[in-house]
Amino acid sequence: MIDGLLQELEQEAQTTRRVLERVPDNKLTWRPHAKARTLGELALHVATVPGAVAEFATEAQVQAPEFTDPSPKNAAELIPALDRSIATAKKVLGGMDDKTLTATWRMMRGDRELLAVPRVGVLRSIMLNHWYHHRGQLSVYLRELGVPVPSIYGPSADETPFA
Repeated sequence: MIDGLLQELEQEAQTTRRVLERVPDNKLTWRPHAKARTLGELALHVATVPGAVAEFATEAQVQAPEFTDPSPKNAAELIPALDRSIATAKKVLGGMDDKTLTATWRMMRGDRELLAVPRVGVLRSIMLNHWYHHRGQLSVYLRELGVPVPSIYGPSADETPFA
């Protein structure tokens, strides 16, 4: 079970790297709407999701986190942050067996249970799907800024990997 997650993580990390490499240093404070994250906040979130969520999923029961949106000082911080995040996720996931993956994981807010699912569900949904969602948002930010968007699952308007 874990081998499939690790393989997907590695493949998607390469795609995420291509998106993060396009983030312009001079636009980190740009945001498409007053309620949206800045480009820098979103890009750093995309870079750090896998490692943070993998670590979050190691405990059987956790308290719902309070979210903050740090921003990088510059775009050069993004790829090293991604590399650290992927290394952490691989290390954490590599230590999990099927019993660990199928065990119930709980998220609480005080004494109230918010979520109770098999740990593999947390990794699939909150680590991977959540990561892809925000990477998609980031690609829209890049498009709005006039930055060429890389191919993700096929051609983009700017890049055709099959040509």
